Amino acid sequence: MNAVVIGCGRVGSAVAQQLAGEGWNVTAVDENEEALARLGAGWQGGFVVGHAMETEILVRAGIESADAAVVATSGDNTNIVVGQVIQKRYGIACVVVRVLDPRRAEFYAKRGLRTVCPTQTAISFLVEEVRSCAVPPGSASGTAQS
Repeated sequence: MNAVVIGCGRVGSAVAQQLAGEGWNVTAVDENEEALARLGAGWQGGFVVGHAMETEILVRAGIESADAAVVATSGDNTNIVVGQVIQKRYGIACVVVRVLDPRRAEFYAKRGLRTVCPTQTAISFLVEEVRSCAVPPGSASGTAQS
């Protein structure tokens, strides 16, 4: 199985390493050559330096033979556009895009783009944790102190 991971920051590099550890052939793409260091000295996969908005970069990364793509750069707009290009132009069915804005993530998910929104995940988990707290009766809830 072949995967292309766009963005080699903390998230992208971890995804690339995990997929490679599971036997995937992975190529990571990042604008910064220094990002290769995040993959570790023993990285056996590919690495392409460049911006994934350029189709030449996607082709060099092997997008035409990819089974899956993960798009996790630091920019929502870039992730959405690159994800849609990969999905529609190259016909890759498994494209997963990180989108930090919950409203945007929902909007594009409803239109067929597989989105992951860590912001919404954090909100949901935090609210659940607060709901599960045992708050003693008669506590200071509802009162504000200056």
